[in-house]
Amino acid sequence: MKIKELAEYLQTTPRAIRFYEEKGLISPCKDPESGYRRFNEQDAWRLQTIIALREVGVPIEAIRQLLSQLEHGREEVLAYLELQLACMYDRWVELKAVIQTLEQMIERLKQQCSLDPSSLYELAEANRRLRQTRQEWVDRWNFDQQAAHYDELVKRGDSGFNPHEDYDKVLDRVVEVLEPLPHEVGLDAGTGTGNLANRLVDRCRMICALDQSAEMLKRCKQKNPKAETKRGNLLAIPYLDRSFDFVVTSYAMHHLTDEQKLLALAEFERVLKSNGRLVIADLMFPDTKDREHHLRQLRAEGRVADVERIEDEYYADRSILIKGLRELGFSPRAEQLTTYLHLVYATRNSSTDFEPPTPIRFGLDPR
Repeated sequence: MKIKELAEYLQTTPRAIRFYEEKGLISPCKDPESGYRRFNEQDAWRLQTIIALREVGVPIEAIRQLLSQLEHGREEVLAYLELQLACMYDRWVELKAVIQTLEQMIERLKQQCSLDPSSLYELAEANRRLRQTRQEWVDRWNFDQQAAHYDELVKRGDSGFNPHEDYDKVLDRVVEVLEPLPHEVGLDAGTGTGNLANRLVDRCRMICALDQSAEMLKRCKQKNPKAETKRGNLLAIPYLDRSFDFVVTSYAMHHLTDEQKLLALAEFERVLKSNGRLVIADLMFPDTKDREHHLRQLRAEGRVADVERIEDEYYADRSILIKGLRELGFSPRAEQLTTYLHLVYATRNSSTDFEPPTPIRFGLDPR
């Protein structure tokens, strides 16, 4: 196949093909007599792959590495493309916020008789703060390294301090409150090793398991071969709007700051259907006053190390979550199960509020 024939077949240009040849991504044979390039089926397949990867924004050098990895297996390529997808969704969520800010600017300009720069600056600054809040999250806990022993860790606690007390009962309670239906599609956001997904995978049509840790996802997939696993985070969920009948998340949001938690709630709202359900099981206090009282008691008992463990993470203020959910149009309810673990459950449509079973508490510290 000559270069013009290949270009026509792949709907590209001879110039583009020559560019990829100059970069060393393809190496067609040359006819010894005429000197013309001759492309075989392998060249065509390789060029198709290059064009597809360029279309989704993969840099030339990354394509070179991916093509080399494709010859030895698919796992590394899959991991890279999933990471690329997560990054694109992050940019998409950010772009939607920029569009919303521009629309608000235009509306204000239409309503104002004279230009008020401070008003426009206020909107632009709010958008900048949102972008910065998303970008500030880092995995300082190294979840890839934790993945191998995570299940053991949550069940035994850490030197007598176990915020994951009654871990299995908590996850069972999430399923009980959620009441998944056979036809539904759900998202387990921050799935970790997939212990909650494991309880849901056979109770609904599909469960999608999301986590930012590749190693956590590998263990999740081993437990739940039928689940769809995807790399991403709670601040830019890599799914389209209104994709899910329900979203659940357990022991994940206490790794987000208060500001980031509110962004995560907005993402849950975005991917839920109009009558979708949300269940959050996480470490939190009813409010700031309760948190301060509890930490004072721990210090008075000499449990300074336990205070440091709590302050090393971002246990939620439940009242802030409830307020944020209401502002997003949810009808939230809550219950406390253990010393630190609370359930928050809500629907997006108050007319179809689901009635959870009678609230219960187990293993609750009398403090």
